[in-house]
This record gives sequence, C-alpha cells and structure tokens, in this order.
Amino acid sequence: MILASCLSGCTPKETVKVGFLGGVSGRVADLGIAGRNGALLAVELRNQAGGLNGRTIELLVEDDQQDAEQAKAAVQRLIDQKVEAIVGPMTSMVAIATVPIVNQAQIIMMSPTVSTQELSNIDDYFFRVISSTAEFAHKSADYQASQQGIRRVAAAYDLRNASYCESWLKDYRKALAAHGGEVLLAEPYYSGDDVNFSALADRLLSVKPDAVLVIANSLDAAMLAQQVRKRDSHVHITTSEWAATERLSELGGSAVEGLTIPQFLDRESKNPNFLTFRQAYVDRFSMEPGFGGVTAFDAMNVVLTALAGKDNSQTLKQAILSQGLFVGVQSEIRFDKMGDGKRDTYMTTIHNGHFLRVH
Repeated sequence: MILASCLSGCTPKETVKVGFLGGVSGRVADLGIAGRNGALLAVELRNQAGGLNGRTIELLVEDDQQDAEQAKAAVQRLIDQKVEAIVGPMTSMVAIATVPIVNQAQIIMMSPTVSTQELSNIDDYFFRVISSTAEFAHKSADYQASQQGIRRVAAAYDLRNASYCESWLKDYRKALAAHGGEVLLAEPYYSGDDVNFSALADRLLSVKPDAVLVIANSLDAAMLAQQVRKRDSHVHITTSEWAATERLSELGGSAVEGLTIPQFLDRESKNPNFLTFRQAYVDRFSMEPGFGGVTAFDAMNVVLTALAGKDNSQTLKQAILSQGLFVGVQSEIRFDKMGDGKRDTYMTTIHNGHFLRVH
C-alpha cells in the first residue's frame, strides 16, 4: 500500500516545453547565437529557482538558417513537440514566413528583435518586446538632422531581410523629409559572400551625400563602412539597430568610429537588474550579451512569467495581454492590445570600439 501510494504520488511532473527559433549558423549567426543564449539563461535561472510552479522547463532550440523554408519546417517541428510558446525569430524575414504557421496553431511567437511594420497592429499570435522600425528610424533621422546637420543621405539595404529593411527605409525617409532632408539614392543588394562592397560604396558616394545609411547586419555594415572610409574620411555613416552587435566594432575597426546607431540597449546602464544579468551571461557564455541576448532573455521571461501566472481559464495570449506590463533587465516592456511591444530606445555612437549613448 505504501509503495503504491509512493508510485502514484511521486511521479515526476511533466516538463514545460518552450521553443527558440533563430539563425545560429552561417555568416551572420551572431544575433541568433546571442538570442539563443539569452533564452537559455532565462530558462536555466528559472529552473534553479524552482521551475514553473514546480515543473522543469525544457528549451527546444531550432536553427532557422536565415532561410524561409527552413524556418517554416523548424516552427512546425516545435509545434509538433507541443511547445507552449516560441521565442524568436530574430529577423523580420523569418517572422513574415512563419507567423501564418503559429497563427494557424494558435501558439504564441514572442520575438526579441523583429520590428517590421508589416506585422504591426494585427490581432494575431505574434508578439514582440521591442518597438517597430518607426521608433528607431525616426530617432535616427531626428538626431542626424538636428544634431549633425544631415540633409542628403545615400542608403544601402539588404533585400535578404526585405520586410525589415524596406520598412526601416520608408520610416526614415518620412522622418528625414520632416526636417527638409532627402534620401537621394537607395541601393538594394543581397547579403552574401559575393557582394562587391567596393562598387556599392562608389555608387553611394557618387551623389555626394552628407551621410551614408546602412540598413544591414553587422558584418555587411562593417565591410561597407570600411569601403566608404577608404574613399571619404569625413562623410557621416549611420546604421539601423540591426547592425548593433559587438561584431560591428570588432570587424569594422577604425572605419566605424563615430558611426551613429539607434538601439534599445544601453551598455553603460547601472540598472542593478541589468548588471546582475550581464554578469550571469558573461559567466555562462564568456561573451557580452549584446542586444540580442538582452531582448531574448526578456522575451523568454515574459513567456515564463505569463505561464506561471495565468489561470486555467486563460490562454497564454490572454494572460500576456491582461498583464500588459513586464519588467525587463533594463526597462519596462509594455504591450498594446495587439501584442506590439514598446521599450526605451537610445541614440548611440561607437567610441574607442565601444557603444556610448549620445541622446
């Protein structure tokens, strides 16, 4: 009788499965790796604190390989394994391809970094913990026009992440025009090992701009900045927040010194939550978290907090929306009724190889 009672009462609780989707392989895997690490750290710390209401959390990681078809298959695998939610993806291109799948399955997809306007103001299962491209593009244009006197801009943007890049460029054009400025030339290209950044720099500088805007990943932004600087040591260079990983300064060197970037991570923050998180991340992974690590950690904690607090009558979507406000490691995350997030954003520059806030 005692043995039977123990067998029935001592059965381990079923684990809670959550997924992560990001590009963790290939030439621009730095963002996906940071995201995976941030999500993993959130799960590990939660498990150390007792898990989710006593249940162990299991993280299932899928590599989307920055390919739409691979990403669709990866999302379906996570759904088939009955995850409660998916944290990711890290790029807008992958989100556009996979959101219809999570909507069909009614599974929350909580993105750390997707900001395309194409997914704004839609009542669906896609959530994000950052603002849309409009926030970053407007902050960038306002700062450059008012503080740097920039009016003439030549832009390069990556069509492999077209949803994000075209959304960002459209918002930037509008914001710059409000200051009497203009994007004189917008040069699209497809990111890859065969890009001729030398020729691209020549085309951008041919219109004699005040600034060159690069809407691309950190590797491409660094390579193009080097080619621009070889030809013009004075023209301003600016990028979108997508490029703002630690690889930008590592690969760009002196060419990216003084470059301006809007972003949602203040690396100089003295916020105790951030300092504790950063130390835990560095201790665990022996690298800086960057913005991908911070926002993936936040995104996973939003999911886990909502799962822990929801009652049996609520879906996860209802639980997140009813709470609305979550505490991130640096700032509050506020969700509107459509699941679009908003958090603090900053203008930064690179000085002596480090990102510093300027506004």
